[in-house]
Amino acid sequence: MKLSTSDEKIFRSTSEAETKKIGELIASYFSDGSLIAISGSLGSGKTVLAKGIAKALNITDTIVSPSFTLIQEYEGKVPFYHYDLYRLNSIDEFEELGGEELLNRDGITFIEWGEKIETLLPADTVRITIAIEEDGNRLIEITGVK
Repeated sequence: MKLSTSDEKIFRSTSEAETKKIGELIASYFSDGSLIAISGSLGSGKTVLAKGIAKALNITDTIVSPSFTLIQEYEGKVPFYHYDLYRLNSIDEFEELGGEELLNRDGITFIEWGEKIETLLPADTVRITIAIEEDGNRLIEITGVK
């Protein structure tokens, strides 16, 4: 599952269950106030990773992609805010939703399609990229964690 040394954060997943397990493992990297921007193509496993993180936070609600609502909020060890910006057309649209406040919340904020608002993200944003390899496995790279 893990491909890297302890300093690097690169994982390979061969299944949805493994991707969820990786989410559970990496939840320990995050603390109250963490902002996570995740990118990857449709169907790469962004929401599955969110489900794993939520499980580690003792969230019992069903985690679904908030594609139509943009934002879902969950209560667990700390609040978990799950944004899906897929349907967002512009940074201006995000700002009209109160983007500044949405990026500065207590709890853990997980933003799917974070690249759509890249210029608004603070320097300390954790970035996760999921790439689908030729064999269908997922390569998950995490940067910005301490």
